[in-house]
Amino acid sequence: MWNNQQQQIGEQLILSKENGGVRFEVIQHYLKGSSDLTRASELYYAQKAGVRLKQVRILLNNAGVQIEAGALHYMRGNLDVKANIGGVSGLLKKMVTSKVTGEEMFKPLYQGYGEIFLEPSFDNYLLVELSNEEMVCDDGMFYACEAGIDVGAYRNKGLTALLGDEGAFQTRLTGTGICCLTSPVPIEEIKIIHLQNETLQVDGNFTLLRKGNIEFTVERSSKSMMGSLTSGEGLLQTFRGTGEVWLAPTLVAYSG
Repeated sequence: MWNNQQQQIGEQLILSKENGGVRFEVIQHYLKGSSDLTRASELYYAQKAGVRLKQVRILLNNAGVQIEAGALHYMRGNLDVKANIGGVSGLLKKMVTSKVTGEEMFKPLYQGYGEIFLEPSFDNYLLVELSNEEMVCDDGMFYACEAGIDVGAYRNKGLTALLGDEGAFQTRLTGTGICCLTSPVPIEEIKIIHLQNETLQVDGNFTLLRKGNIEFTVERSSKSMMGSLTSGEGLLQTFRGTGEVWLAPTLVAYSG
């Protein structure tokens, strides 16, 4: 099915996920040097430190994807590009979502047969699959997804919005298909907590996303105010339900 793939010298496929006529890949590039000595030295030490230039490649076989505006690097094949506005109501919804989450308003829709390369960067990427479910992630993480997934805004309410460090709004993706997200940490450093009608409480702001039927609130670590004060923990991010919570325990090392 994917017979047009070519593995280039200096490339390594590090992540892939496919669903029907769509395949997402994350490619890692090994940089060989530069004619500028200063730049060559920077690249050398970056390579030694494990920093790699990465790129998302999407293969379509009579399918569609929507990507963050401005993310396209190049593409080939028989592909149509649409603005993906969705009428007047869709335009208003996208305006509100863009305003409250900071995401780009329009996410172009690419449909047909071919391959799409997104802009290379030193970011980390996640490939997450949804199965008729909801995922809520931090603002700015969205990068691309299958055409059948709805991208909108999730509103945190009350004290959760004020005290949860997540803000009043986050990005919500709903439906079935593959989502590509940027991540502040490598995927190897992410811990996925599976909840089965359980409660998870987190002290700190290192939760990247939640998917499934998960309720998010901010609560005191103890039922009594005195208990919260004496425990030293105070307020905790609290997740209840059935689904997944993705944590980045090493995030503190990247936060400066």
